[in-house]
Amino acid sequence: MKTFKMGGIHPKEHKLSAGIKIQPAAIPMQAIIALGQNLGGPSVSVVEAGDVVKVGQLIGKASGFVSANVHASVSGTVVKIDGHIDASGYNVPHVFIDVQGDEWLETIDRSPEIIRECTLTPAEIIKKVSDSGIVGLGGATFPTHVKLSPPPGKTAEVLIVNAVECEPYLTCDHQLMMEKAEEILVGVTILMKAIGVKRAVMGIENNKKDAIEVMKKMAKTFEGIQIIPLKVQYPQGGEKQLIDATIGRQVPSGTLPIEVGAVVQNVGTTFAIYEAVQKNKPLFERILTITGKSVKNHGNFRARFGTPLANIVEQAGGVPEDTGKIVAGGPMMGRALSSLEVTVAKGTSGVLFMQTMESARKKMQNCMRCAKCVVACPMGLEPYLLMNQSERSMWTEMEGDRIMDCIECGCCSFSCPSSRPLLDHVRFGKANVGKIIRNRHAKK
Repeated sequence: MKTFKMGGIHPKEHKLSAGIKIQPAAIPMQAIIALGQNLGGPSVSVVEAGDVVKVGQLIGKASGFVSANVHASVSGTVVKIDGHIDASGYNVPHVFIDVQGDEWLETIDRSPEIIRECTLTPAEIIKKVSDSGIVGLGGATFPTHVKLSPPPGKTAEVLIVNAVECEPYLTCDHQLMMEKAEEILVGVTILMKAIGVKRAVMGIENNKKDAIEVMKKMAKTFEGIQIIPLKVQYPQGGEKQLIDATIGRQVPSGTLPIEVGAVVQNVGTTFAIYEAVQKNKPLFERILTITGKSVKNHGNFRARFGTPLANIVEQAGGVPEDTGKIVAGGPMMGRALSSLEVTVAKGTSGVLFMQTMESARKKMQNCMRCAKCVVACPMGLEPYLLMNQSERSMWTEMEGDRIMDCIECGCCSFSCPSSRPLLDHVRFGKANVGKIIRNRHAKK
């Protein structure tokens, strides 16, 4: 069974919501839609208080190439553009819309018909993806049109679709494959056309045997698409790890997947591209998982952006009494939420309710030099050393020791027998080194 070669761990799986059909989250009375929902520059509001909008209408325009449009997920009246807390805990600009009915733009095709043939040119596909505000839905939220536009001199050879979903609790991608296999594969062919390749591979971990079977059966009706079952190994959903696992190529330090001829797209992103190109539907909703050992009604929900998480949690049975921590995303790479008033955004893959006992941090002990964090690191770094450097503000040394290669997967902290908060310190150091590098480039 294929997998990546360096590092990795196997956390205990808790796919509690696997097999539960996608259900629509209730439309809120007021949608609070973030203007910054992507990696890169936030969008700029193109509406103001008093404007009446429809579902799918542009409300935030991309502020640059590495930015993404934002669209109304509801119909109604814009109340204000004001600050509201986001998943990172920051107060950032949001568009507040009082909901009135559910009126969609007439240009959106809402019929159930699946359209296989794409008549657009590669340039038209990329423009449609950009106009529709599509970003990576696996969590990184990098604007998709940028990935589909390789720099001069770089050529794509293969499209890799990330259907791994290696976080221990999340199941939204799994269920999406079970319910929308044909649409996803049409999305794959659209992406292949956009980047000019004849070959695509989709990596799915072997704990999703039903999805592998469904996708393999459907892929027989498409040319050039291969479904590759993968050994269960975290963090196989990382771009560089998935490229290694599926096509056996290693992306050099400091470079992007295109360096080895690969373009990687998440399976949810691929479905969104199908809807944008074939149905003229901008990205204004996504599938997310609500889960946790004590959650009453685990589920996979299709939620409109701007819906308060508290609303969806209520549909899932409310906050469990023994909740010790609420995490946006999965337990490995997710971040703790300070409030459920945070609203659904493009990067919201799930909400995890951790029990008090399982969320409690153990007392930190001295490093015993066991090197388990080094063995576990899928990027070949030395986390114990990077933590020491971060504690001492040794930014130059951290840059030299490839801190920017860290993918923040958490394998180091998970494997540490001394319960040292390695990832916390590495994240802090990476943020500071990144700031120094950006300032250095700005002066050139």
